[in-house]
Amino acid sequence: YTNPTIGGLLNATFGNMTEIIVSWYALKAGKLRVVQLSLLGSVLSNMLLVLGCAFAAGGWKYKTQTFSKMGVSINAALLLLAVTSLSVPSVLHASHTEMHGTSSELAFSRYTSCLLLLVYVLFLYFQLVTHTDVFKEKAEGGEVEGELEEQEITQTFGGCVLWLAVITVFIAVFSDNLVDAIEGSAEEMGIPVAFISVIILPIVGNAAEHASAVIFAMKNKMDIAIGVAIGSATQISLLVIPLCVIMGWVIDQPLDLNLHVFETTTFVMTVLTTIAIVQDGTSNWLKGMTLILAYLVIAGSFFYHKDNKLEPYLVEAWPPKHHDEKNINLAALNISATQHRTLIGMVNKSIAAYMAKAESNYAI
Repeated sequence: YTNPTIGGLLNATFGNMTEIIVSWYALKAGKLRVVQLSLLGSVLSNMLLVLGCAFAAGGWKYKTQTFSKMGVSINAALLLLAVTSLSVPSVLHASHTEMHGTSSELAFSRYTSCLLLLVYVLFLYFQLVTHTDVFKEKAEGGEVEGELEEQEITQTFGGCVLWLAVITVFIAVFSDNLVDAIEGSAEEMGIPVAFISVIILPIVGNAAEHASAVIFAMKNKMDIAIGVAIGSATQISLLVIPLCVIMGWVIDQPLDLNLHVFETTTFVMTVLTTIAIVQDGTSNWLKGMTLILAYLVIAGSFFYHKDNKLEPYLVEAWPPKHHDEKNINLAALNISATQHRTLIGMVNKSIAAYMAKAESNYAI
């Protein structure tokens, strides 16, 4: 019913409705850090896992696949703009140069979010009106066209949109329970909340996009697959994230763009890695595996990452520590002030005894 540009845009938009709905419920519940991490995880998942699986699946069937270099370069430029917009608040916070403390970060984030929304509107106008030819899928001779079989249409366009709307309603119904269950699930499974927010939630939320991108890649429709994966990451970065900041502003929730240094670094490295892989306009299974392995590295880092804003309900680190470990956490042992002073006195006496012994050995 549509061309590859609109098809990829519709897939990305309806796929990202999950993130918008979940973020709305999390915003209302005041779980601002969960909103930030889940949206970051969606970008990482789309750019590394979804795109990597699409490249790998298509690469096993076709030796080399091609897509529009111009379309990818435009998305890359927009993602670099998003990197700038999301990095500056983190750097501002880390450098402690805010004029008015955290209120400066919040005001700057809201200002930047308005600009990002404007950029996304301009991108849609560029993509759908003035430069539609840039994003058109180009067939390579008759060989590729002959390999693509015509599919039997079993749904009307209105029927497809209706089903997507019905599924969106079901997502809205279950999202509230999902948000409430995050912390309890983390405590029960012994998994950090940050790992659930950045890795598990986006994988579940991006399941439809994941399947669509892989199916299109296996049919050698790489421009649509790119539109679903990278286009979705661009949409989250320029539309969903700033929209959540504005929604938080409306309901008086101080959501900002400060992702913190560790999370910002993973975002920057993800964008740079993806741009380096897609810049030549070709794909193969090795590029896909590279993206997938990069995602596994980031997933592992979040499994062992301690997020200070989520730690009040972080359970014991996995794997559990043995009782004979030397590392003792005084706060975890609930040592009183008197016991603390006693312990310090014992340590001082031990040091004095050690020094006396050392001096006697030196004299001998």
